[in-house]
Amino acid sequence: MKRETNVTGAERLLLVLTALASHGKAMSAKDILAATGLAQSTLYRQVALLKRWGFVTEDAGFYAPGPISLQLALGFDVNSLLVEASREGMLKLANATQESVGLIVAVNDQVICLEMIESTQSLRCSFEKGRSVPLRSGASAKSLLAFMADKLRAETLERLFANDDATRAALETELERIRSRGFAVSESEVDPGVWGVSAPVFRRASRSAGASASITLMAPSSRAAGREQQLADWTVRAANAISARLQAA
Repeated sequence: MKRETNVTGAERLLLVLTALASHGKAMSAKDILAATGLAQSTLYRQVALLKRWGFVTEDAGFYAPGPISLQLALGFDVNSLLVEASREGMLKLANATQESVGLIVAVNDQVICLEMIESTQSLRCSFEKGRSVPLRSGASAKSLLAFMADKLRAETLERLFANDDATRAALETELERIRSRGFAVSESEVDPGVWGVSAPVFRRASRSAGASASITLMAPSSRAAGREQQLADWTVRAANAISARLQAA
């Protein structure tokens, strides 16, 4: 990874925390160096500070989010207006379709799952709560990109596809179709054998500020076959109901 030469001290701390949060399991110093691009001496200073404050814990040379990070996560779960306003609509969609439903946001060029309602079926698809993947492919990513504010979308695509004009142009064409249709679909783009449909959630009636999140329904491709339009319609209705609830809050 390119060395982070123009970041402040505070940003270096955040680079370490972001790497640990997105990795999903404990990381060695070598792992964190590769993820952040920090110099080794810089990394150890940041880790020592984070350990002292309880944001990071260490066990046998491996690092993970610490107890203060857990307190932050619990506080987010309790106090997030977006999660609270979305949960009822997500439950209704999951019950109606018997499939898994996630609340997905875009942060730092990543797709992050804030909440997940699991399907009760034995064969089910899940994008685990807290999981993140690059904001490049899949129904969730494309829905979030398509319904971003225009300026933010242009800046994001420039970062993601700085050296790949052809891929960027093809994606921009697809995003235009998604905006016209009102939802995004994908199959096996993130996880093999998984079909997904994603529709945007807006905090404001005016859509110029862009979507705050997307509601994504996930199903095994074999079970979604022949039901794609019905599942898409239900997902769009759920996202619209959540948007209305947010706008009324």
